Amino acid sequence: MATATASLSATRRTGTGKGNARSLRREGQVPAVIYGHARESQALTVSARDLDKLLSRFSPDNTVVEVSVDGSTSRALIREIQRHPFKRMVLHVDFQELVEGEKMTVRVPLRLIGTPAGVRLGGGVIDHTLRELTISVDPAHMPTQIEIDITSLEMGDSIHVSDVKVPEGVTVLDEANAAVVVIAMPRAAIEAVATEAEPTSAEPEVIRAKKPEEGAEPEKGEKNEKK
Repeated sequence: MATATASLSATRRTGTGKGNARSLRREGQVPAVIYGHARESQALTVSARDLDKLLSRFSPDNTVVEVSVDGSTSRALIREIQRHPFKRMVLHVDFQELVEGEKMTVRVPLRLIGTPAGVRLGGGVIDHTLRELTISVDPAHMPTQIEIDITSLEMGDSIHVSDVKVPEGVTVLDEANAAVVVIAMPRAAIEAVATEAEPTSAEPEVIRAKKPEEGAEPEKGEKNEKK
């Protein structure tokens, strides 16, 4: 669960505006900015190729990026990526500089480990309802993922946020009672049980006396009221 770290070279950017940004993109560069409470916002450019390579290998939500500018390196998190609406192109990227000892709020993926007993033996299915945790942590100790062992879960068992074991120094910000994973009965089995449990509502058969045909003599025991 060690912190993931990547490196990226950047250069200072002096030009601004949409025209300048379009020119940079035609040259294979991506406009960027780095900011933080301990520094002024600084406009940068980064190689589109290098940035695509970084994003293909690391999660931008919880990877510390060492941004090198003019021989100086800053540790930062990617806070926003603006993409083209239908092309595979990054239009702009924001970096937030990290300050030692200052906690950050990040999202970390949850990874399920093992096959539950309820799936192996009972034919259940895994309902993974929460796939990330929102945590507060010092970037120096930020995990790349949090693993959850689900091997012992039986049919109907569940794990909630409060049950997840996190590394020391990590504070979970999600609701404690939020479900992370549930071992559920397959939908087909649920529908079959519901069908079997439905009460029958057949109406009783109503027997009515047969009306004698015109001109026929009434059966014995019947009173002929007609005089």
